Amino acid sequence: MNYRVSHPTKIIQAEINLPSSKSISNRLLIISKLCGSAFKIEKLSESDDTRILEDALRLTGHMINVGNAGTAFRFLTAYLSVTPGEWILTGNERMNERPVGILADALNSLGAEISYLGKLGFPPLKIIGRKLNKNEITIDASVSSQFISALLLIAPVLPGGLTIHLKEELSSEPYIHLSLKLMNMFGISHSWKNNIIYIARQNYHPHDIIVEPDWSAASYWYEVAALSEFSSIRLNDLNFSGLQGDSVIAALFKPLGVSTDFDRLGAVICKSTVSPGPVNYDLLSYPDIALTLAVCMSHMGIPYKLKGLKNLRIKESNRITNLVNELEKTGIRLGQPAEGELEYIGNANRVTSKDLVSVMTYGDHRMAMAFAPVCLKSGEIIIENTEVVSKSYPGFWKEMERAGFLLSPGD
Repeated sequence: MNYRVSHPTKIIQAEINLPSSKSISNRLLIISKLCGSAFKIEKLSESDDTRILEDALRLTGHMINVGNAGTAFRFLTAYLSVTPGEWILTGNERMNERPVGILADALNSLGAEISYLGKLGFPPLKIIGRKLNKNEITIDASVSSQFISALLLIAPVLPGGLTIHLKEELSSEPYIHLSLKLMNMFGISHSWKNNIIYIARQNYHPHDIIVEPDWSAASYWYEVAALSEFSSIRLNDLNFSGLQGDSVIAALFKPLGVSTDFDRLGAVICKSTVSPGPVNYDLLSYPDIALTLAVCMSHMGIPYKLKGLKNLRIKESNRITNLVNELEKTGIRLGQPAEGELEYIGNANRVTSKDLVSVMTYGDHRMAMAFAPVCLKSGEIIIENTEVVSKSYPGFWKEMERAGFLLSPGD
């Protein structure tokens, strides 16, 4: 379904429910299987990604298809390699274009039995679970932190533990810290010195846990606040726990005129009067909020340069190319001064209420959610294939309506 999105007043006063963190939920699902003893996970994410992983971990069939759930694919690659049985692990067309060779080859070097059924280094995979007999690897850390997290999660159950030597520039480092912090909550200790992470053979210790709201999802409401004429938005239960690296959005949006205050009920974000100057951000550690920031600052007319974006090309869609294409439809032309960089010099043509733009989402949830708030500047916008948001934020459109946005069937 396509939605025509608009807001009659551009004044946002709302109380918003965020989804539970799928990054935390997915890691907890793997930990729960490795614990050997059940524990209660309250407020588990209802996202497609988490539901797919939860279903796959039931291991009810020989063939496991995770669609375009990249985290599920990578975590399952490691988990199945140490779980007795034989599986074919595959995904949709886009998933089978996303490289997994670094992880699969690392696991094979530890003694796993993983083979490629199509193009070398890409899904689908044939995995025969077995005991891994080696305990030290070197891995390229620049492509995906999920490769590292997948290995870390299984490390405590390996007979000799695991030593990981990280080479190249580390991408999305906060997600590796998230994995280690969650593992620590369940009794797993580690050491990380320079580029070496060591985890000894240990047992996970189960205990009940509540999943906190997702900071990546909160970024879209920061964008709404920044693009509005006035805003006071309560984000229920959102707090600084120190688990999620994307909580940095509070600091990144402050220069854009969005303030954040916390109380016992969550966070309140408000638009303040500032005159933002040029912005330079390195988003190597925070790639999931790159689209939100780029779309937001472009439509605020703020010159910016973003770097650390190289891996956006292998996400759910090629986010670099698709962002450039869809922003140009709205009158914004970006430069790409170097690989993994985007630049906006300002003074682009502004969209008006007469220019109705239809944004393609390319099957990518973040494209849909990052572009929807643009109607606060353009008057209205059409978002195509709106159902893609279920990958991470199933209730997004319902919450948009709670905030006063009008949704009607698009052309």
